[in-house]
Amino acid sequence: MSGLPLQDVRILAVEQYGAGPFGSVHLADLGAEVIKVEDPRFGGDVGRQTPPYAEGGDSLFFEAFNRNKRSVLLDLTNPQGREVFERLVAVSDAVYSNLRGDVPEKMRIRYDDLKHLNPRIVCCSLSGYGMTGPRSEQPGYDYMLQGLAGWMSVTGEPDGPPTKSGLSMVDYSGGLVAALSMLSAIHGARRDGVGCDCDVSLYDTAIGMLTYLATWHLNRDFEPKRTHHSAHPSLVPFQNFPTADSWIVIGCAKQKFWEKFVEAIGSPAWAAESRFATPAERYENSAECVRLIERELAGRSTADWLTALEAAGVPCAPINTVPEALREEHTAARGMVVRTEHPRFGQVEQVASPVRAGQPRAEHDRAPQLGEHTSSTLDDLIGVDAAEFRRLAAGGAFGAEGDAPWTSS
Repeated sequence: MSGLPLQDVRILAVEQYGAGPFGSVHLADLGAEVIKVEDPRFGGDVGRQTPPYAEGGDSLFFEAFNRNKRSVLLDLTNPQGREVFERLVAVSDAVYSNLRGDVPEKMRIRYDDLKHLNPRIVCCSLSGYGMTGPRSEQPGYDYMLQGLAGWMSVTGEPDGPPTKSGLSMVDYSGGLVAALSMLSAIHGARRDGVGCDCDVSLYDTAIGMLTYLATWHLNRDFEPKRTHHSAHPSLVPFQNFPTADSWIVIGCAKQKFWEKFVEAIGSPAWAAESRFATPAERYENSAECVRLIERELAGRSTADWLTALEAAGVPCAPINTVPEALREEHTAARGMVVRTEHPRFGQVEQVASPVRAGQPRAEHDRAPQLGEHTSSTLDDLIGVDAAEFRRLAAGGAFGAEGDAPWTSS
């Protein structure tokens, strides 16, 4: 598709499941040619088998992370499969993987392993713990990282258990960090003619996102804790509040919003008291301030409060369910649902990439079937004709017969 900003970027993606494919799907949406190198010995990307909506080597989970990509079957442990991979490296910008930290070395997909084929190649590894350090050989998953990096200790109610985010935010953040790292390295390689390794980890991502909580602790011994109704650690009021019929989020991040909020709720006498007059005083008296606000908000419905607070310019929002969020008028207005046609699932709707660089892609291709583009990609990029393709197949480059389905399209 013409006009997309990354249409001259080619990435060999030795990726699977969530974090890695989440990072590269944004690049594919922006026009990058993302070629999924799938292992025929294991049926390709494990995400193809993820329940509950999985059948015949496809799943709706897989669709969510892999639109606009191509799939090539290659057994990188097979000499002829490795040969094909190396020929693809020679005409690509990056090799992107999300494997355990010690695996890229074993698979020989680091920069030192591939630079003789293409001095400008960028080798981006997204792993649980990185290629160095005492945990580098451990498998790392979002759930563990949310615990290890302290996220669970600040999530949930104060008297409740440590709680994971309802979304795999370490995985998704790590994927975005990997995409940013990889694009930065590709830019540098095009400028200087020399590629590099990008050693990205979910652990580093999770620790890095502690941001100001880490700064407060490192410099003033502040100990972050779980807060009542997901309250902000320093701004009051800035949290969830129960109403007469459901819940609402209100955030007075600035003094002007507090003043507008007080006016919108009818300026009860307590709001004018000196103990609530400034952000610092509300922080010192947060428990009492929140208790009084909760008493006020409990008297009317969420819809009533939204009408009043939005009219007053107070930052607020309902606490939607996922179906409600997808039905929001603003979701449609921002083009955040895209559609593809799938031979098994019919029309598939999924959320769009939030990354914006010029006009977004107008049309999207479904996620590839396993090995769907093996023959056509090898023909287009490295000149593998039908006879050579048959020879490579016979030699096991694309897996042993019966390992996995693949087409010769």
